[in-house]
Parts: sequence; structure tokens; C-alpha cells
Amino acid sequence: MLVIGLNAYHGDASACIVRDGRVVAAAEEERFRRIKHWAGFPSEAIGYCLKEAGVSLRQVDHIAVNSQPGANIMRRFSYAAIQRPALTLILDRLRNQNKRASVAGELLAAFPDDRFEGTVHRVEHHLAHLASAFLVSPFEEAVAVSVDGFGDFASAGWGVGRNANLSIDGRVWFPHSLGAFYQAVTQYLGFPHYGDEYKVMGLAPYGEAKYLREMSELVRLHDDGTFSLNLAYFRHHKEKIDYEWSGGSPHVGTLFAPALASLLGPTRGAEDPIEDRHRHIARSAQAMYEQAFFHLLVKLHARYGLDSLTLAGGCAMNSVANGKIKRSTPFKRLYIQAAAGDAGGAIGAAVVVCQRVIKVDNRRPPNALGEHRGIRRFVMDSAYLGPDTYDDEVAAVLRERRSELSAQRCEISSVSEEDELCRLTAAEIATGRVIGWFQGRMEWGPRALGNRSIVCDPRRGDMKVILNQKIKRRESFRPFAPSILREEVANWFEEEDDVPFMMQVFQVREEKRSLIPAVTHVDGSGRLQTVHFDTNPRYHKLIQAFHKLTGVPILLNTSFNENEPIVCRPHEAVDCFLRTKMDLLVLGNTVINRQIG
Repeated sequence: MLVIGLNAYHGDASACIVRDGRVVAAAEEERFRRIKHWAGFPSEAIGYCLKEAGVSLRQVDHIAVNSQPGANIMRRFSYAAIQRPALTLILDRLRNQNKRASVAGELLAAFPDDRFEGTVHRVEHHLAHLASAFLVSPFEEAVAVSVDGFGDFASAGWGVGRNANLSIDGRVWFPHSLGAFYQAVTQYLGFPHYGDEYKVMGLAPYGEAKYLREMSELVRLHDDGTFSLNLAYFRHHKEKIDYEWSGGSPHVGTLFAPALASLLGPTRGAEDPIEDRHRHIARSAQAMYEQAFFHLLVKLHARYGLDSLTLAGGCAMNSVANGKIKRSTPFKRLYIQAAAGDAGGAIGAAVVVCQRVIKVDNRRPPNALGEHRGIRRFVMDSAYLGPDTYDDEVAAVLRERRSELSAQRCEISSVSEEDELCRLTAAEIATGRVIGWFQGRMEWGPRALGNRSIVCDPRRGDMKVILNQKIKRRESFRPFAPSILREEVANWFEEEDDVPFMMQVFQVREEKRSLIPAVTHVDGSGRLQTVHFDTNPRYHKLIQAFHKLTGVPILLNTSFNENEPIVCRPHEAVDCFLRTKMDLLVLGNTVINRQIG
């Protein structure tokens, strides 16, 4: 059985393909279109998934989309009748639903010679999120939680998963949303682009929670664990908010009302300097988010009595809060999928449909309320699901770009023995050089996890400045991440846990912070990635070689890009190398060394 899962008509459009319950391939559309957070119909990602699986669209049995336009319809009608939002808001929502109903037409336009003959399924947004975490987790039973901006008229959903059974027991409904709260503060602080929330998270440790009282005016906590917004400070519930998603970079209009400036002071323009007040507001927003988030989790633990938790939704990308879950709630085990946000809903929708088909085959009718039962088949412990690195493709790129590489005094060599390749690269890293590391299959999700990474020496206090000058050209307050050998975590971090997808921030042990200043944030924390030999042997060997050379089992790891989506194909890696001041590019077994002087 072949199922294609889609996150379509939304930011971070994506596709995956599932064969007999196992994910074969998955990728975000932005990697092919080269536009960050690309929104619309993910035809390029679909084409890649088909090619990787070695099948045609005609052979696919089912397509699953992580939105259900008719979901929660009575809630929508009730809200419209009571709140009477602007007519433009209602019409805009109806137009968006009509666009999202056109999957068959989109497939025909994108693949005119390969007609899809299967069935299209719609999966409610938060059910897809919950499934994207629990149904690919290692847990037999767990509390499953989804928290994001909005999807299918809800901003959060939760329930419990046992074996292959998953239900939604509660939701937070539109217009209340922790995601909308965080996005509104992000916009207020002068970060206007879709997905800029991580900048607020990076800025927060530089401030103090001096505006927490004001933040508690924005978000109210309730005895049952839920939360609500003080809508006097927001616009999205009454007015049409611009949201452009139809093929290109997504754009979301201003969510906050003028009253927010009355509460917090003047808004910051995108080009205005960052002042202490902005740092304090960022810290306060993060603290308010954590209060509301942990309040919900504590109540859910008390309700279900389970110690394992799976998280999904855009808010599950808040790695700072995630790293505090085991200290701030009774939960003891946590799983977050590599693409926790909307992109990951493609996998969630696909595995839900796999289970539904199994039920129908077994003459067990699907439950219309969202609960479903089936057979667990797949645990996602690796994110390497994107396009692979092929020697012939690398060779072709090198032939095409040889003159440009020569003009920049680049020497090209090949090192076929893996241990030697890792030893030589580790030695270059230890001298302070900036390395582009392009290997194997591209990562699924927003994080570079050692296959499309830039790697550097974490011991150098000036490495953040070097990286920003040579390549990244980004805000100085944003941290870089440590990739650490899984077996060394307890020696370097205060928490001992497995974080393969870089989804949690832990405190670096105090005595170790001065040894790795380039990956230690101002508050002593680091957003770590634990590296396993089983899932990425070459990257593990590279860190081992650096460990043997320096005594430090950690590399600075940042995404291989320059204000663009992470590179996908070899020619994009070479492009990025040539237009920046990167020192070395390791492209499979090929080493491109830019000579100094």
C-alpha cells in the first residue's frame, strides 16, 4: 500500500510517501523551490517522493492531506453567530477552503501524464499533528499534545495514545492560541517574517522577565489547564488578516491590535536597534508561553497518569520550553518528531490514513469523531529522508564549475577511505576553518543534522563572529548548536537525554561552558543534537575524530545555507561555497579546499 501525505496550502508545504506503514521519503517544498517556508501545493516534493520510492503517481493508492475544511463546522457556525466577525474575514475563510479542496486539480496540473487514480483523504489538522508524533514514537502509550497557531478552527489538541490507538479528548478553539500570542509578540518586536519566532526565543536569554505582569494580561490560564487570549489586544478574531500562501513565501498580516503598544510601549521597526526593553519583552513572552504550556501539561499528566509525552505543532519547535519539560512537569519521557511543525503533518496524515485503511480492510468502520485504531509499524529515529548524494551528480557539478573554483584558488581532491576523510576534516575544523559538510540524504525538518551542515570548532569564542562575517550574516544574538556524541551527553550537559532532532535546549555543565563558548548561549544553555553511530555513522566518526584530536566530543553545527533554505543538491552546496567565504567543502568523498592568501 502506497500513501502520499501532504502539508499543502500552508507555510512549510511538504510531502512524504509511506509504503506499507513505513516512511520511505519526505521533504519540504522549500528545498526544491529555494524560497524559505514555501507555501502552496508541494508538487516538487511529491515528484521527489515518487522518484525515491520508484513508483508513478498512478500506482499510489491514497493521498492524505493534513487539513479537513469541513472539520468542527458547528464550532465555526456558533462562533460566527455569536461574535459576528467582519464579513471580509468570513469570505476570506470560505475562499481559502475552496482553494484547499482542489487536490485532484493540482495533481492533474503538476503531473498531466501520470494521472492519480486513488482516493484523496482529509485528516483533521490536530489529529494529523498528534499522529505525526505518537504514531512514529517509540512509546507504547503516551499523552499526545499538539499546540500551534491555528488549524481547522483549533489551536491545540490533546489525547492519549495506546499502542496504535489515538484519540483527541480536548481542544483549545479559535480565536485563542499560544501560537498566535507568540507570533503577535514576534511581530511587535520587529520580526515580521513568517517563522521569525525563533528570533524571539534566541533574544530572550539576554533580557529579564520584567514584563511578565503585562504578558499575563494577554494570556489567561484556566483551572482545567486550558488558556485564552485577552482579545482586546488582538485583531485576528474580528478582522481579515492578510495571509498569502498560494505559491511562494508565506506572509501573515499584523495580528496585534493598537492596544498592545499601549500596554508594552512603542512597537519596534524591523530596522530599529534592539534595546534592553525589547530583550525584556522577549524574555517575558517566553516566560508567559512556558507558564501556559507547563500549566496544560501538568493538568494532562494528572488526568491521564502517564509519564510519556509526545509533542507536535508549531509550538513544539520552542526548544527552550521543551528542554524544561522534565523539570517543570511530572513527565519523564519526551518524543518530538524531526518536523514538529506543519510540515510534519504530512507524515501524520499519511499514517492516519494507513491505519484507517487497515481498519476498513478488517471490516472495522472508522470513527467519525477522530479516534482511530490500527497497527503500529514504524518508529522515526532518523530524519534522513530527503534526496541522496550521488557521485555522478557531484562529478557533473565539479565539471561545470571547475573554472569558477579555480578562479577562487580551490584545490579539489578525493578521499575514498571514510576514517581518513573524517580525520582530515576534523584537523581542519580544529584550526578554526569553516567547513561545509554535505553527505548522504538530506534531513527532514528545519534542522541541519549533520548531512547538510556547516561545522566548526566549538572551542573558539570568536567563532560566532567568524561565521556571521563569512557566511550567515544574521543577528548576533542568535546561537549556534552543539552536535554531541550520544555517549558523552551526561558529561557535558546537566540533563541526560536523547535529542536526535535538536528539539530541546539543556544547560551545559558549568565547568564545561568555558571549553565550548561558541555553542553555549548567554544563559549557559545549548540546543543540542545527540549523534548516534547507528543513524549517521559518518557524522559520528567526524565528531569522534575531533574528540580524539581535542578532547571535546562536540562540533558547532549550523545549517548549510546563506539566508536561504538549507541546500538540497550538490550544485546548491557549491553555489553557497563560492559566494561565501567558507574555507572547505566536503561533498561526499570530494574535498574542495579554498587556499588561504
